[in-house]
Amino acid sequence: MSDLTYAIGDIHGCADLLDALLARIETHAAGRPHRLVFLGDYIDRGPDSAGVLRTISRLHWSDPERVACLMGNHEAMLLSGLTTPGADDLWLRNGGAETLASFGVDEAAAIPGDVLDWIEALPTMHADAERWYVHAGFRPGTDPETSDAQDRLWIREPFLSEDCDFGRHVVHGHTPQHSGTPDRRRFRTNLDTAAVYGAALTAGVFSDVQGPAVEFLQVRAG
Repeated sequence: MSDLTYAIGDIHGCADLLDALLARIETHAAGRPHRLVFLGDYIDRGPDSAGVLRTISRLHWSDPERVACLMGNHEAMLLSGLTTPGADDLWLRNGGAETLASFGVDEAAAIPGDVLDWIEALPTMHADAERWYVHAGFRPGTDPETSDAQDRLWIREPFLSEDCDFGRHVVHGHTPQHSGTPDRRRFRTNLDTAAVYGAALTAGVFSDVQGPAVEFLQVRAG
């Protein structure tokens, strides 16, 4: 098989599932060259956002050419809460309190600065020859390369319901599939399989010769 890319869906503080999935990826790769793409939403709701950020940022810092990390809407909410009056309420209501607890702090500004700097530098899109990788999706009819950053982080409709060809296969998360099964479509694949809601954490396995996944790796909650 050609070089592999493993794209990993929404983690939401499930550090134990992340560790187990990374171990499965290493076993599956079996020494072959491979890349990792994390699709965002590392934090909030789950018990160990601090541990998830520690693991992913270390992977990224150790090999930035092989590891791509995207921003999700939950990382964006955290950053907004630091700069926009009142915005921290939205973040706290959507799992931010659990993130603060995992760091042992009472406010977002007390999260270590190197962690916040790393989050702030995250891009909202990644691409290879066959695929676009994005947290939420793109507005149909737009060019992914010039698409709106808010759409990349937040969009659901009409992206989810329109069967739109963006020129490359779109790999995304953001909308949880509570069945634990990835949503596989002709032009897109959703890898958010609701890990934090008790379903599964999923990695899509992609080759460099076709857009859609060739396989999925999963670890189940519980």
